[in-house]
Amino acid sequence: MTINKSLASSSLAEVIDRILDKGVVIDAFVRISLVGIELIAIELRAVVASVETYLRYAEAVGLTTDMAAAAA
Repeated sequence: MTINKSLASSSLAEVIDRILDKGVVIDAFVRISLVGIELIAIELRAVVASVETYLRYAEAVGLTTDMAAAAA
């Protein structure tokens, strides 16, 4: 596997376009406990993508319902 390195810099618009096209998932779980007693638990799941990208992948994993089937 070769890694291609580009010497040209990317603009912010190109970076945002790539993130929206491919999508990014941030999944975090933080737990703060003291002497075995859980004080705070935070679970975060964020998806950053364009609507088109989200719907394409959501349909593939069954997160969307077919509007024709729902109407029937």
